[in-house]
Order: sequence, then structure tokens, then C-alpha cells
Amino acid sequence: MIDWKDKREFWISGAKVIDPETAKMRTGSVLVQKGAIAEIVWQKAVETELPVLDATGYVLTPGFVDIHTHLREPGYEEKETIATGTAAAAAGGYTSVVCMANTDPVVDEPSVVEFITKRAQQVGRCRVLIAAALTKGLGGEVINEYFYLKSAGAVALSDDGKFVTNSQVMRAALEYAGFHGLTVISHCEDAFLVENSQIHEGYVSTRLGLKGAPAAAEEIAIYRDIRLAQLTGSPLHIAHVSTAGAIDLIRKAKRKGLPVTAEVTPHHLTMNDELLETYDRNLKVNPPLRGKRDSAVLLDAIRDGAIDCIATDHAPHNEIDKQVEFDMAPPGMIGLETAFAQLHTELVVPGKLDLVDLVRLMTVRPAEVLRIQGGRLRKGEPADLALIDPGEEWVLEKHLIRSKSKNTPLIGKTFTGRIRGVFLEGKWQSAILEEG
Repeated sequence: MIDWKDKREFWISGAKVIDPETAKMRTGSVLVQKGAIAEIVWQKAVETELPVLDATGYVLTPGFVDIHTHLREPGYEEKETIATGTAAAAAGGYTSVVCMANTDPVVDEPSVVEFITKRAQQVGRCRVLIAAALTKGLGGEVINEYFYLKSAGAVALSDDGKFVTNSQVMRAALEYAGFHGLTVISHCEDAFLVENSQIHEGYVSTRLGLKGAPAAAEEIAIYRDIRLAQLTGSPLHIAHVSTAGAIDLIRKAKRKGLPVTAEVTPHHLTMNDELLETYDRNLKVNPPLRGKRDSAVLLDAIRDGAIDCIATDHAPHNEIDKQVEFDMAPPGMIGLETAFAQLHTELVVPGKLDLVDLVRLMTVRPAEVLRIQGGRLRKGEPADLALIDPGEEWVLEKHLIRSKSKNTPLIGKTFTGRIRGVFLEGKWQSAILEEG
């Protein structure tokens, strides 16, 4: 493709353009000027003296927004850095990511928020927003000073990876967060019920002789947090929902008009615990892959709106971490580079989900959940765009992965649909390694 890195004023013409706010896909052309969307016209070609990127055959969408990413920096740079993590994000079509707080030091002080922000400005390949820690040191006992964290730039609050077991602390956190206009992202899991667990509790865990995590552990925690959201009136976002019972609770909360939203990951949508018959440690995640019925209910939930958005829970671990006995391996898999391709291949191509709906779940909806910029195709908005070849078949090879870690079970898999690159404020970022 043409090198568009230095072009600041140009048309992208002839693509199928998806506007996720109106849920429409039409042939159109987009004018980019000074890093912003200057014009959108619903015609294939334009008469202009400006440079024109002929995107015929491609799909053009707003850049994806991931509200659940682990960039690991500071403290765990052997797993991922802001530079490598954002390169992976751009390769997957993301122009904005929200990073979680479980770094070292924990993101519970304004100085850490400021460090990540500055580092992202220096080396980032996409926008980096920050979910600061809900409690001091992620300890679940003392809430942080949310006013100062928000002033430093935090856009949400989360102790992701840990559930706040003390209900009084969680109530105070929701009240204080709501007062400051911040959404609490909750990792809902009863720690006592899942202690020493390895996979989902069920037939497969029994067959493999591995301690299972019951679905009830997630559902009990979600029920408590929904009740606290009802009590406080503050927004609650439930991370990585994985069970059918959880969906039932979320549907009931939404019918009551409670300020509750939820996300699902690509791996919980497209994978189930039967795959763990191979003992592939890259399939070990938290919450664990559930049963086939759970995956089917999750798919129904993204169709009917019970689930608000798709988030990757991109969790890098280096190869040494994963190359141990199954019960010693840390949970988590990377997902920024493969999320769209995986979902397009598994859901859109077979007709289980419409492409426009997938884009909406990966753009405007996550942005709306946290009330952040991005994911919209509007005149005057930053020209954060993703260019997609929906028909290209390609194989994920290890050497193509931009993330510093390679912990994914998808290496060697053939996908249909590929991100060709993104525009970040109008600046081209190639997704294809050989062209980057």
C-alpha cells in the first residue's frame, strides 16, 4: 500500500463506510484535514485536487476502542511495554485502549497516571487511557482519592484481577466514583469459591482432574455489585462476563433501568472448556472458558443488547511464565491483534452476527460505556479510522505478532478478514508487519 504517514490532507474514497451510531454501511468517501474528519460524502468518488486513497474493496470504520487492556508497564516490561502493546493494538485496528491498574507500582497515585500518559505520548501507536485502581494497592480495603486520579487523567476505576470482597468498601467506592463521574469496572468473582481453581467447574474439569471454578462464583459477585449499584445509583461496568447465569442477572438489572453495563471477550464468545482437553496453557484465562451453552448465551446477549461491548482483556505473559505445569501457569491470553479477525471469522462470516453490529460493539459502544472520546464517525472528530479487507484470508504466524508476549492459542489459525492499518489523527499506521 501507499505510504500515507506524512500526508495530512487527503480523501479516503470508495470504501464501504460503517457508521456505528446509525448502524449503516454505505459506499462513501471521507476527507481528512489536519488530523480530523472534515467531510463525509456518501458517494464512491470525489472530484478533488487533493491526494486520494482508493479504498475500493475495503471497509472503513472508526478505530476500535478497547476498554480492558493490560499494558504491563510500569513494572512488568518483560511481558509487555506501552510501545509494544500499542503497536499490537494498532495492528488489530484499535486507536484507543484503556489500560488496567495492576502494574508495579499500582496505578493508585496521580504520579503513576501521569507516567503512563507521558510514556504513551512518547512511544504509543494509539491513544492510551487509564483505569486507575479502585482501592489502595488493589488491596480491597481503602478506597483511593478519585478526585486526584481523575484530575491526573484517569477515565475509570478498577481493581481488575481482584474482587472487592468488603461490601462496605465497594459501596463507598461506587458512591465516591459516581460523585466524580467515573465508572467502576468490576472483576466479579468470589475469591473463596475459586481458590486454587484451574478451569471451569463441570464435566471437563472432572475428566481432566483439575479443580474447577463454579459459575456461581461469578454470579454471586455480580448480584452483589448490581445491588450496590442500585443502592448508590452509580454506574457499574461488569468486566469479562462469562456465564449464562450472569447474563440473566444483567438482563434483569437493565430491565429495572439500573446503571449497569457489561463486556464480553472474544475468547469467551468463541471458545469453550472442551478445548482444554489439550492442556494448552494459553487457553487458561480468568474467568475460565465456560461450557458451550454459556458461549451460546453470550452470543445471544450481544445480539439483544444485554452485553454492551466487546473488550479483549489482553493479558500478556512471556513464554517462561506459560511453559510450566498447567496449575502453575498464570491465566491470560493476548488478544488485541486478533480480536476483530477472530470474531469476523467465527461470527460474521457464518452469519451469526452482522458486520455493522460487530463494529458497533468494538467502537462506539465501549466509548459510550466509559463516556470517552472515540469510536464515532463524525465531522470534526479526530480521524481515528480502521481500514479492513473483509475478504483476505491469512494465517497468524508467531513472527507477525507485535505484542512482546506470544501467549495465544491462535497461532497457526487461518482467519478471514484482516486489518490493513489504522489512521491515528490522520496518520497512517500499517498493520502488516512487512509493510510497517
